[in-house]
Amino acid sequence: MKIAKLIAWLGLLGMTAALLNGFINGSFGADGAALLANPWGVVSTVDLYAGFALFSIWIVFRERSLTSIIIWVILKIVLGFFAGSLYVLINLYRSQGDWLEFPLGWRKESLLAAER
Repeated sequence: MKIAKLIAWLGLLGMTAALLNGFINGSFGADGAALLANPWGVVSTVDLYAGFALFSIWIVFRERSLTSIIIWVILKIVLGFFAGSLYVLINLYRSQGDWLEFPLGWRKESLLAAER
């Protein structure tokens, strides 16, 4: 689990640096228009949002509270994998080394009971 936490921390720090660079040095409107004018920019955008949708499925599955689901999915859409890295990191720490608790969250016990 230490390696997973390290990767999540690196993702969080990398995304923090990238977002700060974008907000400080970029123009969201102008740069976004240039990105979408490029076919590979469109591919990257579709790829990104497909990843958001798939990651959001895991959030919806894992979280118990509708409020928490809504907040995390919105954060994921707005902040990208900064929020994804933060979500993974928080849940790695919450799972306290339990590799079943990490992906399954509150559903762990009921899923294990159903297997018996």
